Amino acid sequence: MSLALSLHQTRVLGCLIEKEVTTPEQYPLSLNALTNACNQKSNREPVLSLAESDVQNALDELASIHLIMEDTASGSRVVKYKHRFCNTEFGELKLTAQELGILCVLFLRGPQTPGELRSRTNRLCNFRDVSEVESVLLQLSRREDGPFVQSLPREPGKRESRWQHLLGDSQEEQSTAPEPVMTSPSASGVEERVAELESQVELMQLEIDELKEQLKALID
Repeated sequence: MSLALSLHQTRVLGCLIEKEVTTPEQYPLSLNALTNACNQKSNREPVLSLAESDVQNALDELASIHLIMEDTASGSRVVKYKHRFCNTEFGELKLTAQELGILCVLFLRGPQTPGELRSRTNRLCNFRDVSEVESVLLQLSRREDGPFVQSLPREPGKRESRWQHLLGDSQEEQSTAPEPVMTSPSASGVEERVAELESQVELMQLEIDELKEQLKALID
């Protein structure tokens, strides 16, 4: 799958994928709700401040390459949007929940380590441990219809390499093949605990953000 998506396009697409899983009762999303999701201050890197016109432009661009569509089934007077990135009757791309969860978080937060991905995908899918995340990353890097991700060169002093998606037109760094990631047994317990605490904090922040969005929607 060869795509060269911009930052705004990956943010819009990532938000639609995320909200379909985490808040299905509010999906598809209106332009206002989608703009709020794109501009969330939590779970987004970089934090953006997009106008509705910016989001609409990204939607129009994604529609032109058949990655999003307007929802006409809800009967709402407000136009709503849903993605056609994968697992739909409109395309051949099929991803597991784990594969889609990883790509979604990479769309929303840029390059990340397997440990970060395990913590940050907790509302989208389940991983038993970091080694399972690494296994799925390797699958995504070797798919015949891909590759979808690649490993970046390990940064000095870092134990884990970061991974990035390959569907954007502006990648930080390039490498020819994924780097194997070695997990230190002595650090695994600490890593698991840190990941668990990060997950709990992010979950609470997400719930707060979603309550704010629901309140704003009621006021609007």
